Amino acid sequence: MKSFVIAAMAAASLLVGGVAHASADKANSAGCMKCHDVDKKKMASSFKDIAAKNKANKDYVAAAVKKLSTGSGHPKSAASEADLKAVMDWVMTL
Repeated sequence: MKSFVIAAMAAASLLVGGVAHASADKANSAGCMKCHDVDKKKMASSFKDIAAKNKANKDYVAAAVKKLSTGSGHPKSAASEADLKAVMDWVMTL
């Protein structure tokens, strides 16, 4: 039983790591990484700073997706709303 629990925990950690990598790839393909970086300011705030600033706002992801998909107050992204939501969900985990 103990080995089953250890194996399950290892598999779960690999899945989480895969999701994080996939979301970083989505952010890159959506063009986000042109101006943002994960942990340092580029032309715009880092993703970690964005997450820290908006952590208490439960509506932030939905608002950010709307802003990104419509181009209101931020350059419009050509990525799908589903991809933008995946990227923003990932950003908020940083």
